[in-house]
Amino acid sequence: MIEVTFWGRGGQGAVTAAELLAVAASMGGKYAQAFPYFGVERRGAPVRSFCRIDDKPIRVHQQVYNPDYVVILDASLIGRPDILEGFKKDGIVVVNTGKPKKQLKLKAKNLFTVDATEIAIKNIGRPIVNTAMLGAFIKATNLVPLDALKEAIKERFNPQLAEKNIKAIEDCHSGCV
Repeated sequence: MIEVTFWGRGGQGAVTAAELLAVAASMGGKYAQAFPYFGVERRGAPVRSFCRIDDKPIRVHQQVYNPDYVVILDASLIGRPDILEGFKKDGIVVVNTGKPKKQLKLKAKNLFTVDATEIAIKNIGRPIVNTAMLGAFIKATNLVPLDALKEAIKERFNPQLAEKNIKAIEDCHSGCV
């Protein structure tokens, strides 16, 4: 079973990102679940959400404690002591940042970055990076087909907004390093 933790701030779409990844995985023939982990949060407060993906039905329904992958929608969260808690040492971390990897001071063997904020503003007109980061995540992991993610976007958003989000996904997919 593959487990993914998304870190973001309230309003950035971390919960929606996990849901879209689960839908895309399902479209690709996998079993998946997505769920948030937060209390009475407000816009801007740290938020976590989770996604599990497997080839067989998923029976566990609890928080992810040992993620294979961590997606960080807001680099200002990197200083949190729990940001990589339980993270598997051969896993992958994908961070939304314009900074060089060495400046991030993350102890991750497999680290990928992309400036999803700039890409989201350019394509969507707002700094909501959830869908853009999924493009980078798919590039880094090959966990689900890019076309399945695009179909999940088309299901979730109206045609005009879906088109903008798909462009942001494609730009982050090609810009992820």
